[in-house]
Order: sequence, then structure tokens, then C-alpha cells
Amino acid sequence: MTKFSDPKTTWNGRYAGADGFLFGEEPNQWLSHCTALLKPGARVLCVADGEGRNGVWLAEHGCQVTSFDLSDVGISKARDLARRKGVQLDVQQSDAAEWDWQPERYDAVVAIFIQFAAPALRARLFEGIRRTLVPGGLLIIEGYGPRQLIYKTGGPGVEDNLYTMQLLARGFDGWDVLASRDVDREVSEGAGHHGMSHLVSAVLGKP
Repeated sequence: MTKFSDPKTTWNGRYAGADGFLFGEEPNQWLSHCTALLKPGARVLCVADGEGRNGVWLAEHGCQVTSFDLSDVGISKARDLARRKGVQLDVQQSDAAEWDWQPERYDAVVAIFIQFAAPALRARLFEGIRRTLVPGGLLIIEGYGPRQLIYKTGGPGVEDNLYTMQLLARGFDGWDVLASRDVDREVSEGAGHHGMSHLVSAVLGKP
């Protein structure tokens, strides 16, 4: 049995066993760098948001945030974090494969390290993101690239699940690239993401 053959149990165990928050309480660095692109009141969907660090950050910056995750432990911690920060966060429990991608519902989608998704599921998620964003909406996305197999400082450890800029370009063909990077840099996001990492990141605009 692989660690993701029972993802709910896996993530519940990881979140419950963490000393504090597995990936810390601060937002992902790429997301924090890109938040200024979002207008106040923007409707934002955070995909597989775990313990809620990214959703809470966006709510603190005036966004209307819907955050979903499979793990009930993660959801509980996300709600606690939102209460401590004094913000409203619509937290829902859902498997990413079963999320209702309502047409043209959100101004932005945030997809940070959702690389539990193998190619078939990734294609479904990307299709859902394309559908649920309004025209002119933004996708803020970051994941590990192939050199992460050398660093082993986080991520799925499965090459097929990793990103390249070419993969993102194919997944969102014809979209505007508003920002991007393909870098090797030190990451410090809790115990879960720590150390030198290969990151592939982008902000993509729906035509």
C-alpha cells in the first residue's frame, strides 16, 4: 500500500502528528508574493488547502475565500486558525476528485503543492480550474519540479506528479502568463516543506 492509497488517513495522521502546523501558519511564499494581483473582495478558491494557512492569509487580505480539503483534521485546524486571526473562511470537506467545479464561480484559484494528483487526476483538476474561473480570472499555482527527486525535501517523490513549465503551458494552453519562475531555492514552510527545493510556479490568466 502506498501512502496515498488511503489519502484521508494519511493526511489526518500527518496533520494530527505535527508539532503545530505541518507546513507552518504563514502563507506559501509564492502566494504571498502574488496576493497583490487580487482585488479586494475577490472570490478565491483554495484547492486542497490543508490546515488553511493560504486561505486564512487571503481572507486577511480582503478576499472571499472558499477552502476545501479531504482531511477533517486539517479542516479543524484551518477553522481554528481563522478564528484566531479573526477572519471568515468558508471551509468545506471534499476529495479533490469530487469537488463541484461550478462554472465561472471564482475570480482566482490557488493551487499550492497539490501534487498528490497523478496525471489522470491532475487533468481532471486542471479542467475543473479552467471551468470554475471567470474570464480574466487568475490561477496561482506552485509545485515541485523534477530536480525535487534529488533534493527529497518534500513532495510526492513520484516523477509523473511533478511540474514543468511546459506541462503547465499544455494544461492551460492559450492562457496569459502573468508571472512565472523555475528555480532552485531554500524553502522553509514548517517541517513539511524545508530545505533546498526545485519549484515551478506561475500566475496564469484565463482568456
